[in-house]
Amino acid sequence: QVQLVESGGGLLLTGGSLRLSCAASGRTFSSYIMSWFRQAPGKEREFVAAIGRSGFSTSYSPSLKGRFTITRDNAKNTVALQMNSLKPEDTAVYYCAASSGALLWRDSRYYQYWGQGTQVTVSS
Repeated sequence: QVQLVESGGGLLLTGGSLRLSCAASGRTFSSYIMSWFRQAPGKEREFVAAIGRSGFSTSYSPSLKGRFTITRDNAKNTVALQMNSLKPEDTAVYYCAASSGALLWRDSRYYQYWGQGTQVTVSS
């Protein structure tokens, strides 16, 4: 069982930066693939970024690569999402998710544990 708690969301202007953090409970954090998803009002949840168990492998939504960076610290049981050059279309609730064995990192169906989400609002 893994519990995930996101933090770091907020309201900011276009072009700003924000760092989201997700704290995980449990002793087996390093055995999980960790990802960030987001869901905007009226839209389906979409994949943002994922990071492998050791932190060496990452995957990004093609539309976000270059602006967002995912990292993890297995010693602290945390995963972070650095978001730069934010745009109004980045406005969404951002969710942290953990998977014990996702075949497709960007497929939300492979993730067993989810946080409650943190709101990011980018105003123009």
